[in-house]
This record gives sequence, C-alpha cells and structure tokens, in this order.
Amino acid sequence: MTRQGKRKNREGLGSIRLGLCCIFKKEPIRFRATTAKHLLQFSRRDQLHKLSGLCLHNSESLLAALRFLQENGIGAFRILSPFFPRYTHPDVGYSLEDLPDREAILHNLRLVKKIRDRHDIRLSFHPDQFIVLSSPHKEVVDSARKELEYQAMLAEHVGAEVINIHGGGAYNDKKTTLKRFQKNFDRLSSAVKQRLSLENDDRTYTVADLAPICDDLRIPLVYDVHHHRCRPDGLTVEEATALSHATWDKVGREPYFHISSPLNGWQGLDPRPHADFIDPADFPQCWRGFDLTVDVEAKAKELAVLALKKELGMTGVKESSGREIRSSGVMEK
Repeated sequence: MTRQGKRKNREGLGSIRLGLCCIFKKEPIRFRATTAKHLLQFSRRDQLHKLSGLCLHNSESLLAALRFLQENGIGAFRILSPFFPRYTHPDVGYSLEDLPDREAILHNLRLVKKIRDRHDIRLSFHPDQFIVLSSPHKEVVDSARKELEYQAMLAEHVGAEVINIHGGGAYNDKKTTLKRFQKNFDRLSSAVKQRLSLENDDRTYTVADLAPICDDLRIPLVYDVHHHRCRPDGLTVEEATALSHATWDKVGREPYFHISSPLNGWQGLDPRPHADFIDPADFPQCWRGFDLTVDVEAKAKELAVLALKKELGMTGVKESSGREIRSSGVMEK
C-alpha cells in the first residue's frame, strides 16, 4: 500500500497538496448523522431502514466532495469518522450486509475509489479522541480496536491509506503508557496496522515523545505544526519536520502534515483553538520543496483551503476527461 509522491514541482513548492477536513462551509455538500437515543425509539427493521438511508446519502455526498476537490485542485480529503453512523454502537450497531441499500452504497464506494485513483486524491480518517490504544482500561481499548477495524473496512472500500490517531493520556507515566500502546498495536489487524499513523498533540505527546515508537513500530508520524507550537519539546520546526518526514520515508509514503492558525493569535490567552483561515506566516518555510500532503485544519473549511492555495501561489486544477461516473444525483464529467 505504499504510495510515494511523484508529482511535478510547481513554483518552488515541491509537490505540496492541501487537504480538506471532513465537511464544507459553503458548498451544499452535507454528511448526515444520528444518535443511538433516536434510533432506539424504533424497531430493528426501522432502525436499519433509517441507517441505510443515512449511509446511502453519505456515500453520495462523498462522491460530490471528491468532484469538488478534483475541480478545485485540492489533493486530499479527510473522511469524517461517523460516515456510517453508529456502526460500532453496542445497541444499534450493524454491518453493511444488514442495510437494504447496501448494493447502492457499495456501488458508490467503488466509484469513490475510482475517482480517488484516477485523480490521485489522498483519503484519510482521523478517529475521535475516545480512540485510545494506550488506555489501561480493557473496555476502552476493545472499543478503540473495534472502531479502528470499522474504519479500516471503510478505508479498504474507498482507497483511504491513513487512519491517524493521537497517543492519548499519559496516565502519570508516558514510558509505561507507550509500552501499552505497542502491546495493543500488535493486536490490530494488518488492515489497520498498515494505515495507522500517530500525531503529536497540543497537551501531552510531542514529536520527541512519539518519534522513537514510530520508528520502532514503523508507524508514520503526522506532524501537526500548530500542536508543536502550542506544546514545544525542544525541537525546532525544521528538526521536527525532518524526524516526521523520516518516518514516512521509512514506509515509502508521502508525508501527511497538519496546519492551522490560532483563533486569538499567538499572543492570546489560549493559542489552541483554530482560526477560520490560515495565516500564511504560520506555514513553515522548510516545508516548501517537499512532496507533502498538508491537511488544513481551519473552521472556514474549503474556503480556507482555497485561500491558502492562493496565498502560496498554487495553481488550480480543473480536469475534464469527458467520461462520466454516475450515481444517485452525482456524476463526474
């Protein structure tokens, strides 16, 4: 599943591709969800009917999302974790085989993979923070494993190559906690292992903390420069970039990095909350010239990605192959 960037340099930026995270701000592309409490009002048959409709809708929205990315030269998309709502919930969970619309859903997922492959759009997942493989509590780890296996299943269908998680809590002993992470990592399926990445966070685990275990387990390290600036570890941005890049080189894949800007500026009381847009001054100069995927974590979503593309002097990409891929109300021209 290795995929090394082989795109042409453009305007001194190397082959940087920017990524959109999960949802849209302005475009009429929406992903739907539900709650277990709502579903439990209904019979099992009605639950599955409602869930099937949501999954079908979300598969169509993902097709529309990739069409937008293709037309606007955005090279990556992070798929929201509850794409199949409540899939692993203990009371209302289900499998694709349970859904009345499963054939239409699977058809749309195959189309997503075809578009992804044809236009070299990277897809990833970033599970919620309750996914903690380093927890000392068995039930938490079991739940995390179940959720990761679900996301790996979906990743197989659409061609997503990264499932990115955080290290979790320190539990008063980072060294022991990371050993527990390694033990639980060994229990994961190959489908999860080959996609899993670790990201430095803004409170507990730094690049310096995670680089050794990433190196030992051959897990690539997603470098979040905003988190690093909020939670410094003695490494410069250049050093952290090099360490992280090396973990991706080790597995023969194009690095994934994250960028964001502080909502209230770097002199504000708390620099952790994300701003609507990216301040170009926050984009590390040392990233230029590399082949990278950079997820843009900004509240203005696609508007922020397009604004940063313009600020960085990245050209737009519009393609028209003349071929159509049809689904329910969605086509690729």
